[in-house]
Amino acid sequence: MNILKLCEKVGHFTLLNLAKLGEIIIFAGNSLVSCFTPPFYPRLILRQFLQIGYFSLPVVGLTAIFSGAVLALQSYSGFSRFNAESSIATVVVLSITRELGPVLAGLMVAGRVGASMAAEIGTMKVTEQIDALRTLSTNPFKYLIAPRVIAGVLMLPFLVLVADVIGVMGGYLVSVHSLGFSPGPYINSTFKFLEQIDVVSGLVKSAFFGLVIAIMGCYFGYTSRGGAEGVGIATTNAVVSASIAILLLNYIITGLFFG
Repeated sequence: MNILKLCEKVGHFTLLNLAKLGEIIIFAGNSLVSCFTPPFYPRLILRQFLQIGYFSLPVVGLTAIFSGAVLALQSYSGFSRFNAESSIATVVVLSITRELGPVLAGLMVAGRVGASMAAEIGTMKVTEQIDALRTLSTNPFKYLIAPRVIAGVLMLPFLVLVADVIGVMGGYLVSVHSLGFSPGPYINSTFKFLEQIDVVSGLVKSAFFGLVIAIMGCYFGYTSRGGAEGVGIATTNAVVSASIAILLLNYIITGLFFG
């Protein structure tokens, strides 16, 4: 009997999660369709550009510069044991452009923007403002979801490009001013082994990360219920789900590019 109860619980848990995954996929499909069908709301899209892109620059920039600086210090600490200090510039630029730039920017934006989306839409849901939009013959997907999805997909690559530059600069500053590297040779080593695919792979990742952040934030906010407590739960679920999805997508896309 205990084994049967355990199997029942596992099956129930599995079915619930599969149903939730199906809901998210359907929600994502409706959101993407809304992005390509009129009416469009340029003012709302521009507002989301500012919210997701411009206002996220400080946190992404600080994360990138300190990541690049720490990466240079740790690389020097390890490579000095093998007399391979000359490879530090290459390691820093490849690590930032391929992995650290997209992933850290995605996680920072998920924490900042994903939570904001879930809280804002969740508040509208529990206060019946979304129902009011339907009463006014306004499609909530086109008015609320599509601008956020469009802005997320377009602005994350921009943020990652900025993070790449700032992260590499952080490694450069530490290497030159703290570790005693010469500026010229360090810059030459930075660009010598950097290829177009390294930067492009990071930008492609970031576009998918932006899509995931927007979908998760909007979905959990749109399906929240139960007043203020429900909005808080939706916000937490949005950030956690987006972060896990970012790490999973990072592995999949990296395997497609470099596997």
